[in-house]
Amino acid sequence: MTHAHHAERLPRGALILAGSLVGFAFLLTATVRIAHIPPAGSPAALRETTHVAAVQTRTLRFLDAADRGVRIEDVGTGQTAGTIVPGQETGFIRGVMRGLARERRMHGIGSDAPFTLTQWRDGELTLTDSATGRSIELNAFGTTNRAAFAALLRAPEFPR
Repeated sequence: MTHAHHAERLPRGALILAGSLVGFAFLLTATVRIAHIPPAGSPAALRETTHVAAVQTRTLRFLDAADRGVRIEDVGTGQTAGTIVPGQETGFIRGVMRGLARERRMHGIGSDAPFTLTQWRDGELTLTDSATGRSIELNAFGTTNRAAFAALLRAPEFPR
């Protein structure tokens, strides 16, 4: 029994294209470094530089409910600003809060510290964790996901 081994070869054109892409990336990086082009600033830094003011803020606490839901409390008034019931289409809020809670646990921080939801004059919306200082730019996740948090700014307060 003889086995014929044929070396599989990549087409020459594909290798040239891949090499060109790597070379272009290297050239672009070198140009930025040599020309001392500053990196793009974070939205928070740009707001500070251009003095963009907050239009509306709300300080919120996210509390786990016995039914596996979440009660969203306005810290200033102690009133309920919203609720997320199990199965409700609010996976984005749950996902963001789960990630922030995980970060708090890693730092040994409890869940008592509130979060600040801020609408800026430039249309941006941020959620800031007062315990860790981490800020999430919610516009980056698309209009539908942003709207889930924006609704908490407009949500009327109602008794618990």
